Amino acid sequence: MDLSLWLDSFLAILTPEVLMFNIAGVFFGILIGALPGLSATMAIAILTPITFWFEPSCGFAMLIGVWNSAIFAGGISAVLINTPGTPASIASTFDGYQMYKQGRGGLALGINVLYSAFGGIVSTIFLIFLAFPIASFTVSFGPTEYFMLAFFGLIMMISVSDNNVVKGMAVGFAGLTLSTVGIDPILAIKRFTMDSTDLAAGVGFLPVMIGMFGIGEVLNQIYEYKKSRAGESLQLIKDASNKLGRIIPTWKEFRQFIKPTSITAAESTVIGAIPAAGGDIASIICWGQAKRMSAKPDEYGKGSAEGFAVSCTANNGVLGGALTTMLTLGIPGDAVTAILIGSLMMYGMQPGPKMFTEDAGFVIQIMQLMLLSYVFIVIMGLLSAKLSAKILNAKPQTVWTAVTILCVVGSYALNNSFSDVIIMSVAGIVGFIFKRGGFAPGPFILGLLLGGMLESNLRRALVMSQGSLSIFFERPVTLVLFILIVLTLFFPLIKKQFKKKKV
Repeated sequence: MDLSLWLDSFLAILTPEVLMFNIAGVFFGILIGALPGLSATMAIAILTPITFWFEPSCGFAMLIGVWNSAIFAGGISAVLINTPGTPASIASTFDGYQMYKQGRGGLALGINVLYSAFGGIVSTIFLIFLAFPIASFTVSFGPTEYFMLAFFGLIMMISVSDNNVVKGMAVGFAGLTLSTVGIDPILAIKRFTMDSTDLAAGVGFLPVMIGMFGIGEVLNQIYEYKKSRAGESLQLIKDASNKLGRIIPTWKEFRQFIKPTSITAAESTVIGAIPAAGGDIASIICWGQAKRMSAKPDEYGKGSAEGFAVSCTANNGVLGGALTTMLTLGIPGDAVTAILIGSLMMYGMQPGPKMFTEDAGFVIQIMQLMLLSYVFIVIMGLLSAKLSAKILNAKPQTVWTAVTILCVVGSYALNNSFSDVIIMSVAGIVGFIFKRGGFAPGPFILGLLLGGMLESNLRRALVMSQGSLSIFFERPVTLVLFILIVLTLFFPLIKKQFKKKKV
Protein backbone atom coordinates (compact mmCIF):
# COMPACT_ATOMS: atom_id res chain seq x y z
CA MET A 1 0.00 0.00 0.00
CA ASP A 2 1.51 3.32 -1.14
CA LEU A 3 1.00 5.64 1.84
CA SER A 4 2.15 8.70 -0.10
CA LEU A 5 -0.57 8.08 -2.70
CA TRP A 6 -3.17 7.75 0.06
CA LEU A 7 -1.97 11.00 1.65
CA ASP A 8 -2.00 12.87 -1.68
CA SER A 9 -5.51 11.62 -2.42
CA PHE A 10 -6.71 12.62 1.05
CA LEU A 11 -5.34 16.14 0.65
CA ALA A 12 -7.02 16.35 -2.77
CA ILE A 13 -10.50 15.69 -1.32
CA LEU A 14 -10.01 18.20 1.50
CA THR A 15 -10.15 21.13 -0.92
CA PRO A 16 -13.08 23.53 -0.35
CA GLU A 17 -14.65 22.63 -3.71
CA VAL A 18 -14.74 18.88 -3.08
CA LEU A 19 -15.99 19.34 0.49
CA MET A 20 -18.74 21.68 -0.71
CA PHE A 21 -19.93 19.21 -3.36
CA ASN A 22 -19.85 16.34 -0.87
CA ILE A 23 -21.86 18.28 1.72
CA ALA A 24 -24.35 19.34 -0.96
CA GLY A 25 -24.69 15.73 -2.05
CA VAL A 26 -25.33 14.54 1.52
CA PHE A 27 -27.98 17.24 2.04
CA PHE A 28 -29.71 16.52 -1.27
CA GLY A 29 -29.56 12.76 -0.57
CA ILE A 30 -31.25 13.19 2.82
CA LEU A 31 -34.12 15.10 1.20
CA ILE A 32 -34.56 12.55 -1.58
CA GLY A 33 -34.14 9.47 0.61
CA ALA A 34 -36.69 10.61 3.17
CA LEU A 35 -39.42 10.95 0.52
CA PRO A 36 -41.17 7.61 -0.23
CA GLY A 37 -40.53 6.44 -3.78
CA LEU A 38 -37.81 8.97 -4.61
CA SER A 39 -34.91 6.51 -4.45
CA ALA A 40 -31.16 6.93 -4.47
CA THR A 41 -31.14 5.48 -7.98
CA MET A 42 -33.41 8.27 -9.18
CA ALA A 43 -31.30 10.95 -7.50
CA ILE A 44 -28.06 9.61 -8.98
CA ALA A 45 -29.64 9.32 -12.43
CA ILE A 46 -30.80 12.95 -12.29
CA LEU A 47 -27.47 14.31 -11.05
CA THR A 48 -25.07 12.28 -13.22
CA PRO A 49 -25.49 14.40 -16.41
CA ILE A 50 -25.02 17.56 -14.33
CA THR A 51 -21.74 16.35 -12.80
CA PHE A 52 -20.22 16.03 -16.27
CA TRP A 53 -19.49 19.77 -16.12
CA PHE A 54 -17.52 19.42 -12.87
CA GLU A 55 -14.10 18.03 -12.13
CA PRO A 56 -14.26 14.23 -11.58
CA SER A 57 -13.37 14.57 -7.90
CA CYS A 58 -16.12 17.17 -7.36
CA GLY A 59 -18.72 15.32 -9.39
CA PHE A 60 -18.08 12.01 -7.69
CA ALA A 61 -17.99 13.71 -4.28
CA MET A 62 -21.59 14.79 -4.89
CA LEU A 63 -22.71 11.42 -6.25
CA ILE A 64 -21.12 9.48 -3.38
CA GLY A 65 -22.68 11.89 -0.86
CA VAL A 66 -26.15 11.47 -2.42
CA TRP A 67 -25.84 7.68 -2.57
CA ASN A 68 -24.79 7.17 1.04
CA SER A 69 -27.15 9.71 2.60
CA ALA A 70 -30.22 8.72 0.55
CA ILE A 71 -29.94 5.10 1.72
CA PHE A 72 -29.65 6.21 5.37
CA ALA A 73 -32.46 8.78 5.03
CA GLY A 74 -34.89 6.12 3.89
CA GLY A 75 -35.05 5.11 7.53
CA ILE A 76 -36.43 8.54 8.53
CA SER A 77 -39.79 8.02 6.83
CA ALA A 78 -39.72 4.35 7.88
CA VAL A 79 -39.66 5.55 11.49
CA LEU A 80 -42.01 8.52 11.20
CA ILE A 81 -44.74 7.28 8.86
CA ASN A 82 -44.02 3.53 8.51
CA THR A 83 -43.15 4.03 4.84
CA PRO A 84 -39.62 3.15 3.64
CA GLY A 85 -38.04 6.10 1.85
CA THR A 86 -35.91 3.63 -0.11
CA PRO A 87 -36.24 -0.15 -0.69
CA ALA A 88 -33.23 -0.73 1.60
CA SER A 89 -35.29 0.59 4.52
CA ILE A 90 -38.04 -2.05 4.34
CA ALA A 91 -36.76 -3.90 7.39
CA SER A 92 -36.48 -0.58 9.28
CA THR A 93 -40.28 -0.40 9.39
CA PHE A 94 -40.46 -3.64 11.39
CA ASP A 95 -39.15 -2.02 14.59
CA GLY A 96 -38.58 1.67 13.85
CA TYR A 97 -42.23 2.67 13.60
CA GLN A 98 -43.11 0.66 16.70
CA MET A 99 -40.38 2.46 18.64
CA TYR A 100 -41.82 5.74 17.40
CA LYS A 101 -45.35 4.91 18.57
CA GLN A 102 -43.93 3.90 21.96
CA GLY A 103 -42.44 7.37 22.44
CA ARG A 104 -38.88 6.35 21.56
CA GLY A 105 -38.82 8.14 18.23
CA GLY A 106 -35.74 10.18 19.11
CA LEU A 107 -33.77 7.02 19.92
CA ALA A 108 -34.94 5.40 16.67
CA LEU A 109 -33.82 8.39 14.60
CA GLY A 110 -30.49 8.47 16.44
CA ILE A 111 -29.90 4.76 15.91
CA ASN A 112 -30.76 5.20 12.23
CA VAL A 113 -28.01 7.81 11.85
CA LEU A 114 -25.30 6.12 13.92
CA TYR A 115 -25.73 2.54 12.75
CA SER A 116 -26.27 3.40 9.10
CA ALA A 117 -22.93 5.22 9.32
CA PHE A 118 -21.41 2.28 11.21
CA GLY A 119 -22.48 -0.21 8.54
CA GLY A 120 -21.22 2.05 5.78
CA ILE A 121 -17.85 2.65 7.44
CA VAL A 122 -17.25 -1.05 8.11
CA SER A 123 -18.18 -1.97 4.53
CA THR A 124 -15.84 0.75 3.22
CA ILE A 125 -13.01 -0.69 5.32
CA PHE A 126 -13.76 -4.06 3.71
CA LEU A 127 -13.61 -2.29 0.35
CA ILE A 128 -10.19 -0.86 1.16
CA PHE A 129 -8.57 -4.05 2.43
CA LEU A 130 -10.51 -6.92 0.82
CA ALA A 131 -11.69 -5.58 -2.53
CA PHE A 132 -10.07 -8.17 -4.78
CA PRO A 133 -10.77 -11.31 -2.67
CA ILE A 134 -14.48 -10.52 -2.21
CA ALA A 135 -15.03 -9.55 -5.85
CA SER A 136 -13.13 -12.60 -7.12
CA PHE A 137 -15.26 -14.83 -4.91
CA THR A 138 -18.66 -13.44 -5.97
CA VAL A 139 -17.92 -13.24 -9.69
CA SER A 140 -17.89 -17.04 -9.80
CA PHE A 141 -21.55 -17.22 -8.73
CA GLY A 142 -23.81 -19.03 -11.16
CA PRO A 143 -27.52 -19.96 -11.25
CA THR A 144 -27.22 -22.45 -8.37
CA GLU A 145 -25.62 -19.88 -6.04
CA TYR A 146 -28.18 -17.22 -6.93
CA PHE A 147 -31.02 -19.69 -6.36
CA MET A 148 -29.69 -20.62 -2.93
CA LEU A 149 -29.25 -16.96 -2.03
CA ALA A 150 -32.86 -16.21 -3.06
CA PHE A 151 -34.08 -19.26 -1.13
CA PHE A 152 -32.06 -18.10 1.87
CA GLY A 153 -33.89 -14.78 1.69
CA LEU A 154 -37.29 -16.43 1.35
CA ILE A 155 -36.96 -18.47 4.53
CA MET A 156 -36.92 -15.13 6.31
CA MET A 157 -40.69 -15.12 5.72
CA ILE A 158 -40.83 -17.00 9.01
CA SER A 159 -39.02 -14.17 10.79
CA VAL A 160 -41.17 -11.36 9.37
CA SER A 161 -44.53 -13.09 9.91
CA ASP A 162 -45.38 -11.37 13.21
CA ASN A 163 -45.43 -14.70 15.10
CA ASN A 164 -48.09 -16.12 12.75
CA VAL A 165 -46.13 -18.40 10.45
CA VAL A 166 -49.18 -19.78 8.61
CA LYS A 167 -50.47 -16.33 7.65
CA GLY A 168 -46.95 -15.18 6.84
CA MET A 169 -46.30 -18.12 4.52
CA ALA A 170 -49.68 -17.66 2.82
CA VAL A 171 -48.99 -13.99 2.14
CA GLY A 172 -45.43 -14.78 1.07
CA PHE A 173 -46.56 -17.32 -1.51
CA ALA A 174 -49.08 -14.76 -2.80
CA GLY A 175 -46.13 -12.43 -3.39
CA LEU A 176 -44.24 -15.25 -5.13
CA THR A 177 -47.24 -15.86 -7.38
CA LEU A 178 -47.45 -12.18 -8.32
CA SER A 179 -43.75 -12.21 -9.24
CA THR A 180 -44.54 -14.57 -12.14
CA VAL A 181 -46.45 -11.86 -14.00
CA GLY A 182 -44.55 -10.57 -17.04
CA ILE A 183 -42.10 -12.11 -19.49
CA ASP A 184 -41.07 -15.71 -18.92
CA PRO A 185 -37.33 -15.60 -17.98
CA ILE A 186 -36.48 -18.66 -20.10
CA LEU A 187 -39.01 -18.77 -22.95
CA ALA A 188 -39.39 -14.98 -23.30
CA ILE A 189 -43.19 -15.17 -23.75
CA LYS A 190 -45.85 -13.14 -21.97
CA ARG A 191 -47.69 -14.76 -19.07
CA PHE A 192 -50.51 -13.53 -16.83
CA THR A 193 -50.31 -10.05 -18.40
CA MET A 194 -53.96 -9.97 -19.56
CA ASP A 195 -52.64 -8.52 -22.87
CA SER A 196 -51.49 -5.40 -21.04
CA THR A 197 -48.22 -3.88 -22.24
CA ASP A 198 -47.82 -2.22 -18.84
CA LEU A 199 -47.56 -5.65 -17.18
CA ALA A 200 -45.11 -7.07 -19.71
CA ALA A 201 -42.19 -6.05 -17.48
CA GLY A 202 -43.93 -7.52 -14.43
CA VAL A 203 -45.52 -5.92 -11.38
CA GLY A 204 -43.17 -3.21 -10.13
CA PHE A 205 -41.72 -3.88 -6.70
CA LEU A 206 -41.43 -0.21 -5.70
CA PRO A 207 -45.08 0.79 -6.41
CA VAL A 208 -46.27 -2.24 -4.41
CA MET A 209 -43.94 -1.38 -1.55
CA ILE A 210 -45.05 2.28 -1.50
CA GLY A 211 -48.71 1.30 -1.62
CA MET A 212 -48.60 -1.37 1.08
CA PHE A 213 -46.48 0.55 3.54
CA GLY A 214 -47.70 4.06 2.66
CA ILE A 215 -51.32 4.08 1.50
CA GLY A 216 -52.07 0.95 3.53
CA GLU A 217 -50.90 2.68 6.70
CA VAL A 218 -52.86 5.86 5.87
CA LEU A 219 -56.07 3.87 5.32
CA ASN A 220 -55.50 1.97 8.56
CA GLN A 221 -54.97 5.18 10.52
CA ILE A 222 -58.14 6.72 9.01
CA TYR A 223 -60.05 3.58 10.04
CA GLU A 224 -58.65 3.74 13.58
CA TYR A 225 -59.36 7.47 13.75
CA LYS A 226 -63.00 7.05 12.81
CA LYS A 227 -63.37 3.99 15.01
CA SER A 228 -62.10 5.83 18.08
CA ARG A 229 -63.78 8.75 19.76
CA ALA A 230 -62.78 11.63 17.50
CA GLY A 231 -59.43 9.99 16.96
CA GLU A 232 -58.64 9.74 20.66
CA SER A 233 -56.43 6.62 20.37
CA LEU A 234 -54.51 8.05 17.40
CA GLN A 235 -54.02 11.28 19.30
CA LEU A 236 -52.53 9.33 22.20
CA ILE A 237 -50.01 7.79 19.80
CA LYS A 238 -49.28 11.25 18.42
CA ASP A 239 -48.76 12.71 21.90
CA ALA A 240 -46.44 9.85 22.86
CA SER A 241 -44.53 10.25 19.62
CA ASN A 242 -44.02 13.97 20.14
CA LYS A 243 -42.12 13.11 23.33
CA LEU A 244 -39.17 11.86 21.34
CA GLY A 245 -36.79 11.70 24.26
CA ARG A 246 -33.08 11.10 23.90
CA ILE A 247 -31.39 10.50 20.57
CA ILE A 248 -28.09 8.87 21.54
CA PRO A 249 -28.21 5.24 22.79
CA THR A 250 -26.85 4.58 26.28
CA TRP A 251 -23.51 2.84 26.83
CA LYS A 252 -25.43 -0.30 27.87
CA GLU A 253 -27.33 -0.25 24.58
CA PHE A 254 -24.12 0.28 22.61
CA ARG A 255 -22.66 -2.84 24.24
CA GLN A 256 -25.85 -4.80 23.54
CA PHE A 257 -25.79 -3.82 19.86
CA ILE A 258 -22.10 -4.39 19.16
CA LYS A 259 -22.24 -8.13 18.46
CA PRO A 260 -25.32 -8.32 16.16
CA THR A 261 -24.42 -5.12 14.28
CA SER A 262 -20.80 -6.19 13.76
CA ILE A 263 -21.95 -9.53 12.32
CA THR A 264 -24.51 -7.69 10.18
CA ALA A 265 -21.91 -5.25 8.85
CA ALA A 266 -19.76 -8.15 7.63
CA GLU A 267 -22.71 -10.12 6.21
CA SER A 268 -24.21 -7.17 4.36
CA THR A 269 -20.84 -6.30 2.81
CA VAL A 270 -20.59 -9.77 1.30
CA ILE A 271 -24.23 -9.66 0.14
CA GLY A 272 -23.64 -6.22 -1.38
CA ALA A 273 -20.71 -7.58 -3.40
CA ILE A 274 -23.08 -10.03 -5.12
CA PRO A 275 -24.55 -8.40 -8.24
CA ALA A 276 -28.32 -7.71 -7.99
CA ALA A 277 -28.40 -8.35 -4.23
CA GLY A 278 -29.07 -4.91 -2.71
CA GLY A 279 -29.86 -3.34 0.64
CA ASP A 280 -33.47 -4.54 0.62
CA ILE A 281 -32.42 -8.20 0.46
CA ALA A 282 -29.50 -7.68 2.87
CA SER A 283 -31.56 -5.88 5.51
CA ILE A 284 -34.27 -8.57 5.55
CA ILE A 285 -31.78 -11.46 5.65
CA CYS A 286 -29.66 -9.82 8.36
CA TRP A 287 -32.71 -8.85 10.43
CA GLY A 288 -34.03 -12.40 10.29
CA GLN A 289 -30.66 -13.86 11.19
CA ALA A 290 -30.20 -11.46 14.11
CA LYS A 291 -33.66 -12.33 15.41
CA ARG A 292 -32.79 -16.02 15.46
CA MET A 293 -29.51 -15.36 17.24
CA SER A 294 -30.90 -12.81 19.70
CA ALA A 295 -31.44 -13.47 23.38
CA LYS A 296 -34.78 -11.63 23.05
CA PRO A 297 -36.22 -12.70 19.67
CA ASP A 298 -39.81 -12.05 20.79
CA GLU A 299 -39.11 -8.31 20.91
CA TYR A 300 -38.16 -8.18 17.23
CA GLY A 301 -40.92 -6.58 15.16
CA LYS A 302 -42.43 -5.00 18.28
CA GLY A 303 -40.05 -2.08 18.76
CA SER A 304 -36.73 -3.81 19.37
CA ALA A 305 -33.92 -1.27 19.41
CA GLU A 306 -31.46 -4.06 18.68
CA GLY A 307 -33.46 -5.25 15.67
CA PHE A 308 -33.71 -1.70 14.36
CA ALA A 309 -29.94 -1.17 14.77
CA VAL A 310 -29.34 -4.35 12.76
CA SER A 311 -31.58 -3.26 9.88
CA CYS A 312 -29.96 0.20 9.80
CA THR A 313 -26.48 -1.34 9.74
CA ALA A 314 -27.45 -3.53 6.79
CA ASN A 315 -28.90 -0.57 4.84
CA ASN A 316 -25.55 1.05 4.21
CA GLY A 317 -23.46 -2.05 4.86
CA VAL A 318 -24.08 -3.27 1.32
CA LEU A 319 -22.64 -0.16 -0.33
CA GLY A 320 -18.98 -1.00 0.22
CA GLY A 321 -19.54 -4.49 -1.19
CA ALA A 322 -21.42 -3.16 -4.22
CA LEU A 323 -18.65 -0.65 -4.87
CA THR A 324 -16.06 -3.42 -4.54
CA THR A 325 -17.64 -5.40 -7.37
CA MET A 326 -18.05 -2.29 -9.48
CA LEU A 327 -14.50 -0.98 -9.15
CA THR A 328 -12.54 -4.21 -9.36
CA LEU A 329 -14.56 -6.07 -12.00
CA GLY A 330 -16.68 -3.42 -13.69
CA ILE A 331 -19.81 -5.36 -12.68
CA PRO A 332 -22.61 -3.32 -11.05
CA GLY A 333 -23.55 -4.59 -7.60
CA ASP A 334 -26.87 -2.72 -7.75
CA ALA A 335 -28.79 -0.16 -9.83
CA VAL A 336 -26.85 2.80 -8.45
CA THR A 337 -23.43 1.33 -9.19
CA ALA A 338 -24.63 0.61 -12.73
CA ILE A 339 -25.15 4.35 -13.15
CA LEU A 340 -21.83 5.10 -11.43
CA ILE A 341 -20.06 2.90 -13.99
CA GLY A 342 -21.51 5.15 -16.67
CA SER A 343 -20.30 8.19 -14.73
CA LEU A 344 -16.74 6.83 -14.57
CA MET A 345 -16.80 6.05 -18.30
CA MET A 346 -18.07 9.57 -18.87
CA TYR A 347 -14.89 10.77 -17.16
CA GLY A 348 -12.78 8.53 -19.41
CA MET A 349 -12.20 5.74 -16.87
CA GLN A 350 -13.00 2.06 -17.26
CA PRO A 351 -13.99 0.25 -14.02
CA GLY A 352 -12.13 -3.02 -13.64
CA PRO A 353 -8.76 -4.38 -12.52
CA LYS A 354 -6.85 -1.92 -14.74
CA MET A 355 -8.43 1.00 -12.93
CA PHE A 356 -6.48 0.05 -9.80
CA THR A 357 -3.24 0.65 -11.69
CA GLU A 358 -4.12 3.33 -14.26
CA ASP A 359 -6.33 5.47 -11.99
CA ALA A 360 -5.27 4.25 -8.55
CA GLY A 361 -5.35 7.76 -7.09
CA PHE A 362 -8.98 8.30 -8.08
CA VAL A 363 -9.97 4.86 -6.75
CA ILE A 364 -8.48 5.82 -3.39
CA GLN A 365 -10.34 9.15 -3.51
CA ILE A 366 -13.63 7.29 -3.98
CA MET A 367 -12.90 5.15 -0.92
CA GLN A 368 -11.98 8.20 1.14
CA LEU A 369 -15.07 10.08 -0.08
CA MET A 370 -17.19 7.19 1.20
CA LEU A 371 -15.72 7.65 4.70
CA LEU A 372 -15.95 11.45 4.51
CA SER A 373 -19.62 11.26 3.55
CA TYR A 374 -20.41 9.34 6.74
CA VAL A 375 -18.79 12.04 8.84
CA PHE A 376 -21.19 14.60 7.35
CA ILE A 377 -24.11 12.17 7.59
CA VAL A 378 -23.57 11.71 11.34
CA ILE A 379 -23.26 15.47 11.92
CA MET A 380 -26.25 16.50 9.76
CA GLY A 381 -28.33 13.47 10.75
CA LEU A 382 -28.02 14.01 14.52
CA LEU A 383 -28.56 17.76 14.26
CA SER A 384 -31.75 17.32 12.22
CA ALA A 385 -33.13 14.20 13.96
CA LYS A 386 -35.73 15.92 16.13
CA LEU A 387 -36.47 18.45 13.40
CA SER A 388 -37.52 15.54 11.17
CA ALA A 389 -40.30 14.59 13.57
CA LYS A 390 -42.00 18.01 13.41
CA ILE A 391 -44.27 16.54 10.77
CA LEU A 392 -46.38 15.13 13.61
CA ASN A 393 -47.20 18.61 14.84
CA ALA A 394 -49.64 18.82 11.96
CA LYS A 395 -53.17 17.45 12.14
CA PRO A 396 -53.55 13.77 11.22
CA GLN A 397 -55.52 14.76 8.12
CA THR A 398 -52.62 16.93 6.95
CA VAL A 399 -50.14 14.10 7.44
CA TRP A 400 -52.38 11.64 5.58
CA THR A 401 -52.78 14.06 2.67
CA ALA A 402 -49.03 14.74 2.47
CA VAL A 403 -48.14 11.04 2.61
CA THR A 404 -50.73 10.19 -0.06
CA ILE A 405 -49.44 12.92 -2.39
CA LEU A 406 -45.84 11.76 -1.89
CA CYS A 407 -46.83 8.16 -2.58
CA VAL A 408 -48.66 9.11 -5.79
CA VAL A 409 -45.85 11.38 -7.01
CA GLY A 410 -43.17 8.90 -6.01
CA SER A 411 -44.82 5.92 -7.71
CA TYR A 412 -45.49 7.93 -10.90
CA ALA A 413 -41.95 9.33 -11.00
CA LEU A 414 -40.41 5.85 -11.03
CA ASN A 415 -41.19 5.28 -14.73
CA ASN A 416 -43.42 8.25 -15.57
CA SER A 417 -46.21 5.69 -15.80
CA PHE A 418 -49.77 6.06 -14.55
CA SER A 419 -50.05 2.27 -14.40
CA ASP A 420 -47.56 2.34 -11.50
CA VAL A 421 -49.95 4.66 -9.66
CA ILE A 422 -52.77 2.17 -10.21
CA ILE A 423 -50.58 -0.70 -8.94
CA MET A 424 -49.62 1.41 -5.93
CA SER A 425 -53.29 2.19 -5.17
CA VAL A 426 -54.36 -1.46 -5.41
CA ALA A 427 -51.41 -2.46 -3.22
CA GLY A 428 -52.50 0.17 -0.69
CA ILE A 429 -55.97 -1.36 -0.44
CA VAL A 430 -54.47 -4.85 -0.13
CA GLY A 431 -52.08 -3.55 2.53
CA PHE A 432 -55.01 -2.15 4.50
CA ILE A 433 -56.83 -5.51 4.27
CA PHE A 434 -53.66 -7.25 5.46
CA LYS A 435 -53.41 -4.96 8.47
CA ARG A 436 -57.04 -5.45 9.47
CA GLY A 437 -56.78 -9.21 8.99
CA GLY A 438 -53.55 -9.59 10.96
CA PHE A 439 -51.43 -10.46 7.93
CA ALA A 440 -47.91 -9.00 7.95
CA PRO A 441 -47.09 -7.32 4.59
CA GLY A 442 -43.37 -8.13 4.92
CA PRO A 443 -43.59 -11.71 3.55
CA PHE A 444 -45.61 -10.51 0.54
CA ILE A 445 -42.96 -7.93 -0.35
CA LEU A 446 -40.23 -10.52 0.21
CA GLY A 447 -41.93 -13.01 -2.11
CA LEU A 448 -42.43 -10.41 -4.83
CA LEU A 449 -38.85 -9.18 -4.48
CA LEU A 450 -37.13 -12.56 -4.61
CA GLY A 451 -39.58 -14.53 -6.75
CA GLY A 452 -38.04 -13.61 -10.10
CA MET A 453 -34.51 -14.30 -8.89
CA LEU A 454 -35.57 -17.65 -7.42
CA GLU A 455 -37.49 -18.88 -10.47
CA SER A 456 -35.10 -17.78 -13.21
CA ASN A 457 -32.03 -19.26 -11.55
CA LEU A 458 -33.81 -22.49 -10.60
CA ARG A 459 -34.86 -23.05 -14.18
CA ARG A 460 -31.45 -22.12 -15.59
CA ALA A 461 -29.76 -24.54 -13.20
CA LEU A 462 -32.15 -27.35 -14.16
CA VAL A 463 -31.57 -26.67 -17.85
CA MET A 464 -27.82 -26.93 -17.26
CA SER A 465 -28.20 -30.22 -15.37
CA GLN A 466 -30.90 -31.61 -17.70
CA GLY A 467 -33.36 -31.75 -14.82
CA SER A 468 -31.07 -33.25 -12.18
CA LEU A 469 -31.25 -31.70 -8.70
CA SER A 470 -27.74 -32.92 -7.93
CA ILE A 471 -26.35 -29.70 -9.44
CA PHE A 472 -27.37 -27.86 -6.25
CA PHE A 473 -24.97 -29.95 -4.18
CA GLU A 474 -22.00 -30.19 -6.53
CA ARG A 475 -20.63 -26.65 -6.28
CA PRO A 476 -18.89 -25.73 -2.98
CA VAL A 477 -20.46 -22.29 -2.58
CA THR A 478 -23.95 -23.65 -3.23
CA LEU A 479 -23.40 -26.42 -0.70
CA VAL A 480 -22.21 -23.93 1.92
CA LEU A 481 -25.30 -21.77 1.34
CA PHE A 482 -27.52 -24.85 1.64
CA ILE A 483 -25.89 -25.79 4.95
CA LEU A 484 -26.43 -22.22 6.20
CA ILE A 485 -30.11 -22.45 5.24
CA VAL A 486 -30.52 -25.72 7.16
CA LEU A 487 -28.72 -24.33 10.19
CA THR A 488 -30.85 -21.18 10.08
CA LEU A 489 -34.07 -23.20 9.97
CA PHE A 490 -33.08 -25.51 12.80
CA PHE A 491 -31.07 -23.09 14.96
CA PRO A 492 -34.03 -22.35 17.30
CA LEU A 493 -34.43 -26.10 17.99
CA ILE A 494 -30.69 -26.53 18.54
CA LYS A 495 -30.66 -23.52 20.85
CA LYS A 496 -33.59 -24.93 22.82
CA GLN A 497 -31.83 -28.29 23.23
CA PHE A 498 -28.70 -26.59 24.56
CA LYS A 499 -30.78 -24.68 27.09
CA LYS A 500 -32.40 -27.93 28.29
CA LYS A 501 -28.99 -29.55 28.75
CA LYS A 502 -27.79 -26.56 30.81
CA VAL A 503 -30.82 -26.86 33.06
